[in-house]
Amino acid sequence: MSKPLTTQEIVTAASASMQDDGDIRTRVHDLTLRALRERRLDASEVRAVVRSVAEGVSLGAEHRTGEVKEALAAAISGLDAALSKAAQATHLALQEMISQGKDFSAQDLQPALDDLKITEQAFLDTLGQVAETAGGRIRQELKSAVDHARHSGTDTGASVKASLGDLSNRFSATLQAGKSSGQEAAQTVASRLAALASGILAGMAEALHEKSQKK
Repeated sequence: MSKPLTTQEIVTAASASMQDDGDIRTRVHDLTLRALRERRLDASEVRAVVRSVAEGVSLGAEHRTGEVKEALAAAISGLDAALSKAAQATHLALQEMISQGKDFSAQDLQPALDDLKITEQAFLDTLGQVAETAGGRIRQELKSAVDHARHSGTDTGASVKASLGDLSNRFSATLQAGKSSGQEAAQTVASRLAALASGILAGMAEALHEKSQKK
């Protein structure tokens, strides 16, 4: 795993992605995916990445000389697409750990499932918080974009919904309803799951990069 981008590096890169017209969606998507795959894919890290990217996008939008509405929509779409892949990676990681049902109880893995459930809400809430601190002309555009995403749905939400349907069935069919082995064991499970999900996401990102190179 390469050295993770710092918060400031993510903000700076996200801001720069808004300066040229080009393919803003792809630039924000790739940046978000890189930032996520360089970290343990747990709830706190995902929220931190979303906030950093959103703050950079907001800052970059404030300095754009051209239109802003479409640029913000493209950036949010790229962020959404990357988070959708992160949700898919968590789904696959949970599938893998559920398949080792004898090693885990439902209670051991329930916190990760609960985190997955609120992924879309955390994404939109974080965007909304960033919008509240944005400059005047950006604040309204960003708030409107968030409102639109709440009403029309997101790629992240669709991925989460599909994942929960599958995982709920696997939970009930495979895992015992026993008690967790304690806080230390729960932390070990969380670390193992986060590392596994991050590795899966890195594989997804590499596959996308190779596909892009071929094109």
